[in-house]
Amino acid sequence: MTPWEIQGTELINCNCSYGCPCQFNALPTKGICEAMGAISIDRGYHGDVQLDGVKIAVLLHWPGPIHEGKGRCQPIVDERATPAQREAILKIMAGQDTEPFATMFSVFASTFEQVFDPIFTQIDYDVDVDARRGRIHVDGVFDTVGEPIRNPVTGAEHRARIDLPHGFEYELAEVGSATSHSQGNIALDLEHSYGQFARLHLNNKGPIRHRTAA
Repeated sequence: MTPWEIQGTELINCNCSYGCPCQFNALPTKGICEAMGAISIDRGYHGDVQLDGVKIAVLLHWPGPIHEGKGRCQPIVDERATPAQREAILKIMAGQDTEPFATMFSVFASTFEQVFDPIFTQIDYDVDVDARRGRIHVDGVFDTVGEPIRNPVTGAEHRARIDLPHGFEYELAEVGSATSHSQGNIALDLEHSYGQFARLHLNNKGPIRHRTAA
């Protein structure tokens, strides 16, 4: 198993209500699961390949709850990544070189019945996790805009977080509202649904913990 580690941030938008039932072992809001988003790697490596600055994105669709399978996945890597970086990060995204079910990549990979050929295109990523704001533009594929949830009466920003001491993706996620539109193999339209802003630190064994578990 080739050792790897990545550290960065993500913005993910799924079709469920704020809070995302998956985070609570519940069924999806609308019966199906659809999602898209991106990760920006600040620091990382896969073996001898440095992954600093690499950006990846993904489009996902399941016809029911994720654990029932039959999912479809469109992996995307920023075109500015080198051939070695592309090969390395695609292995991580596919759940390879990872202990079984240790990361979201490994878990999701076990549920796919179709993975489309990767797309290499420009990924523009500007995300502020603490502010719950961000924009993702994946050229020719999708756009996502994330913002804070608003109080329906006063319009004030509302802050909520999800704390997963034993999760396989993040330790703490800021919850916001996001809107996304995609085209191509997985065409989705998501409006003001669950937006997940999180800092990630992962390796072959799963999330690297920085906080004391409750």
